[in-house]
This record gives sequence, C-alpha cells and structure tokens, in this order.
Amino acid sequence: MMRSRWMTEELVILADQAARFLQAELVPERESWERDRCVSRAAWRKAGAAGLLCASIPEEYGGGGGSWAHEAVISCEISRAGLGAGFGLGVSVSCSIVAHYILSYGSEAQKARWLPALATGEIIGAIAMTEPGAGSDLKAIRTQARPCEGGYRITGQKTFITNGQTADLILVVAKTDMAAGAKGMSLLAVEAANAEGFVRGRNLDKLGLHAQDTSELFFEDVFVPEENLLGGEPGRAFAQLMEQLIWERLTVTLNAATDMERAIEMTAAYARERSAFGQRLMDFQNTQFKLAECKASAVVARALFDDMLQRFLEGTLDAATAASAKYWASEALGKVADECLQLFGGYGYMTEYPIARLWADARASRIYAGASDIMKTIIARTL
Repeated sequence: MMRSRWMTEELVILADQAARFLQAELVPERESWERDRCVSRAAWRKAGAAGLLCASIPEEYGGGGGSWAHEAVISCEISRAGLGAGFGLGVSVSCSIVAHYILSYGSEAQKARWLPALATGEIIGAIAMTEPGAGSDLKAIRTQARPCEGGYRITGQKTFITNGQTADLILVVAKTDMAAGAKGMSLLAVEAANAEGFVRGRNLDKLGLHAQDTSELFFEDVFVPEENLLGGEPGRAFAQLMEQLIWERLTVTLNAATDMERAIEMTAAYARERSAFGQRLMDFQNTQFKLAECKASAVVARALFDDMLQRFLEGTLDAATAASAKYWASEALGKVADECLQLFGGYGYMTEYPIARLWADARASRIYAGASDIMKTIIARTL
C-alpha cells in the first residue's frame, strides 16, 4: 500500500508501535470479547498505558499532545489488526468524540476532571443521542432535562449506544426547552457511578460488531449538577453535534478504506491457495477482474480519505463534503466485502473466517454516524 502524503516519519513510527502493541496485547483477546459481547476494561487500561487513547488531546490534560492525524493512524492500525469493529469503535467514541466534546466545549474544571481519566482508560466515555423514536433526526429527541435547584433532572430513553454497558461518563443529548426545537437541546454529562435513576438496559444482540457493547439506556429522573452542562449555557447542543460529526464521519471513511484493503488482502491470499477445476482460483480471469474492481474501489477510498483529512487538518472540510465521503466509502465497502466473501464460497459464510465477520460488521457503517439516506439529504442541500 502506498504511503499517504500526510504521513510524517513520526506518524510512521507511531503506526509501527501501535501495530506491534495491538498484535501482542489485544488481538489474542478478540475472541473472548466477541463471546462476552464487550471489550474488557483491562484492554482499555493497556491501551491507555501504551498511549493509544486520546492521542490528540493536549498533554496538559493527560493526552498525547498530537493532532487528528495521530488519531487517524491509531484508528487505521486498530482496523488493520481486525479490532476495528469492537475495540476501535469504542475507542473512537470515547477518545475521538466524547473527549473532544469536553475539550471543545468544557470548562477548565471539566477538562481537568475527565480528560486525564479518559486518556488512561480509567473511565470510558459514551454519547447518548439516538432514541427509539429518533435516530438520525436529532431534532425529534424526547429525552427531557428539566431545570431544578442546582442542576437538571433527566427523564427519557436512549438506544444503540456504543459503550453503553461499560461507560462511566455519558454525554446525554436532552431537551432543556421542549418548545425551542433544535435551540432547546443541551449536552449533559452523566457520571454513571453516582447517577441515581440511571439504568443500563440489555446489551443488544447485533448482526455484527459482536465485540462492541451496544445498549439501551434509561434515565428515570436522574439528577445532573449544573456544572455537568457542556458549553456554559443550555441550548447549544445541536450546533456542537453538527460541528463534531464531521470528524466522526471522516473516521467512518478511514475505517471503510482500511477494511476494503483488509478484505482484498485476505481474499487474494485465499485465491492463491484455493484450487478449482485443476487450477488456482486466482488464475481465473473472473477472480482477477473481481479483485481488480475491489482494488480500484480501495485505492479511491484511500485517496478520498487522504484528501478529506488534509482538508480537515487545514480547517476547510465542510459537513456536506464529509457526508459525501462517508456515504461513498461506506457504500463501496459493502460492495467490496460482499464480492470478497463470494470468492470464498461456502467458507465465506462461516463465522470462523475473518471475511464473514468483516462482511457483517461492514453493514453497520451505512447506518451509524448518520445513515446513507441522511447523508444524501445533507449532500442534496448543496445542489
């Protein structure tokens, strides 16, 4: 694979260190995570000690002091190791999303209190947006945070929450003013250990992403102190969410490109070893052409991400362009994963083969961080 132009020598060293750590320390745990439907807390602490958590958070708050490029390198290596669907998704939410909401909108006291613990893996973060009746339409959420003496009381339900079973710090999107529409939404940090009335529902049984805990969460008149409001005043959540979703969608683009590359690599290796009708599967022109089509998509996806990251680092990447990248890459991944699984024949349908897990996991990329139809709606607004 060609080296991306934004990769510096420092980032190359980081990629190598991350790859070696993941293979030695976390890859052996993957099967147990899939059985338990949850990444172990020990894995989070190991990753924190290795400097893989909150790499783009300033050192003064316990982070690595790097840039978004450092986050991209780590995310890419997690996906290359086959851990993206469980550990990688959880890390992205906790360290690239929750930590950056706190960094961008939190008070100095909030940053000092939560960021160092997120960086060590001592605490795990989650963000609770989706509700049973409100998915990508954030304006339709019904969870309410009623002002009370000293803070707010949250009542409502969330679902499909990544890290829901393990999260210690949950950023909850709630309506602090039910009559104000999008301007009535606020972000409140719920500290699970001290939140009376907070209940974790079941760990949802998903088609894929088996190593990642994904949960229902219930808030039954949960008190949140005023100092846990992000942004200094209520009503700012919608703007905060729109701003931060750009990176989240860029991360999906990166993971899609990496998973395409993984799928092609494992399928090409299988096709070189597997024989049919007296010759290697790779010697059939159909196999070569199918893999060539997949390779072309992977090359385009990698080039697309590289361009998007450069724009993001320069501060020029807009929401519609990020939505375009997320939409195209996630749809392309679905096609590549399906073609590669087909070349494995019956073995591709067996979950003991990594291609089967990759295929099942890939389907979610067209749903989370904004479904494909929502991405098209965002893109259409620019026409």
